[in-house]
Amino acid sequence: MSAGESAVAMDAAMIAKLTDMAGDFAVNFGVALLVFMATLFAAKWAAQGTRRALSRVRGFRHDPTVLSFAVQVVRVIVIIVGMIAVLQRLGVQTTSIIAVLGAASLAVGLALQGTLSNVAAGVMLLVLRPYRVGDVVDIGGNVGSVQRLDLFTTQLSNGNNVKIVVPNGKVLGDVILNLSGQKTRRIEIKFTVGYGENLNDARKVLETAGSAHPKVLPDPAPWAGVTALLDSAVEVSLHAWVKSEDHFQTQADLFQAGKEALDAADIEIPFPHQVAVPYGDEDEANVPPRDAQTPALRASTVADGRNREGSERDDQGEEG
Repeated sequence: MSAGESAVAMDAAMIAKLTDMAGDFAVNFGVALLVFMATLFAAKWAAQGTRRALSRVRGFRHDPTVLSFAVQVVRVIVIIVGMIAVLQRLGVQTTSIIAVLGAASLAVGLALQGTLSNVAAGVMLLVLRPYRVGDVVDIGGNVGSVQRLDLFTTQLSNGNNVKIVVPNGKVLGDVILNLSGQKTRRIEIKFTVGYGENLNDARKVLETAGSAHPKVLPDPAPWAGVTALLDSAVEVSLHAWVKSEDHFQTQADLFQAGKEALDAADIEIPFPHQVAVPYGDEDEANVPPRDAQTPALRASTVADGRNREGSERDDQGEEG
């Protein structure tokens, strides 16, 4: 009887202890859930407050690049602090976790090397400012307008409205061409004219066509000049300065205007020609006389004759 009574008393104590533990865990879990919800609200409120505060600063008021980056950093920091409070409420020893993470910092650093490098590159891009949100850039051959700069990536949108996401580490380590970073840009178009044409007339025609466009800036004035002597044509380039936002359409207009101006002035725009050389069973009467043949054509004709003679000897040998 005494043994049974002691066992019942032990079970009752264990049940009471488990009940107390379950009650404490339920209370802690409920408080942790409230802390987590409060953390999300605080992160959203802190992000909005940071955006409003930076919007009042003159240097950051019209700079969405800094605004988006700073807002994201504040949101992440608040969430991290809130998660630490949630873990502490659930009974997790955060000091032990921090100590373990400190001891394993080398391994964690190696495992997150790419991610951490993207974060560091994002900070460097924010400090160096090679581009801003809204600029048109060329990064590794990808041309697009900068939509946002995050902790890890840079988002672009190209002319076809395709979203391009580039890691910040790759952006910082590659060549960045900011196509809209300057107020003006120069258009360079290369035309070709025949060797028998008057080059001064060709230059004047192209300069006049460039000056006639309303988007071309008068200072510096359009310039045209000989820039190369090609195999079958002379290269004449047209340079014209425009505002950065007018570059694409004005370049297309000057291509058309230059071609039409050269045609109107009766200036030849040559194109490659091909010469047909008789081969095989074609009529040899079409081959020009030997005196009128060029060295290359004469050599080709002799080679064709030797090939035919060799084929005839092979056929005779097979018949024998």
